[in-house]
Amino acid sequence: MPEDHRIARLVAAGSHPDLVRLERLTKDNGTDLARSISVDQVRSLQRLFSTTPSMSAWRAVVIDSIDDLERNAANALLKNLEEPPPHTVFLLVSHAPERLLPTIRSRCRVLRFSPLDDDAMTSALRIALPEADEGEIRELAKVGEGAPGRAVAWQGLDIAALDQAMRALIAEGDPTNARRAALAQSLSSKSAQPRYEAFLARTPSLIAEAARTRSGPALAEALALWERASALAGAARRTSLDAQSTAFELAGMLAALARTDARNAA
Repeated sequence: MPEDHRIARLVAAGSHPDLVRLERLTKDNGTDLARSISVDQVRSLQRLFSTTPSMSAWRAVVIDSIDDLERNAANALLKNLEEPPPHTVFLLVSHAPERLLPTIRSRCRVLRFSPLDDDAMTSALRIALPEADEGEIRELAKVGEGAPGRAVAWQGLDIAALDQAMRALIAEGDPTNARRAALAQSLSSKSAQPRYEAFLARTPSLIAEAARTRSGPALAEALALWERASALAGAARRTSLDAQSTAFELAGMLAALARTDARNAA
């Protein structure tokens, strides 16, 4: 559909009457995002459901992502999924479907999207970030892992330096805890919130990447670390866990991979 089409303009402006998108709202400071999608946001959908679609036979609700719903919001949404309003489709974006409420998963059809390859990622990022230089495009394409939206959200956060610090923990460990203490301290301030959220996303990904190179007991230990890191990172996004202590604990899981390598090599 051309960008100047009437429907495309309505969707881009967020004013299409038959399309609602729920995502974390921006806080009063205009920069930081709320930790979750609130129950009030989910309840606001009732205004949409109280009328019939006005521009087509169907209407759509996009929740990006459903992983960000607070518990009460998830329960409120479940009522709509159990008894869907007529001519309504729900598109629920999830980055960790295994952590969703089983009652929500059981009412959904899973549509898996393959990550974009390197060429497609680079092309998408060049279009989305025309002001970025080629070095940043390459770094964002690498850490985005086939998801251009995630990569765009991390622009300007010096993700390359964050990745370097995290990979150093995996490769060399942290026997004195100095490395993870410094990393946790750097992610603890309010101004570091976007980098902290990137760190929460990257930690399970890097542990999974390391697990793919292991076998036997080392693989089992890496998978156990991945499960712990995924659970902690998910809880940190949904609740108000202390950023510094959470980052310190997650960084310790990265360092544990080096201890696992050393133990299995001995």
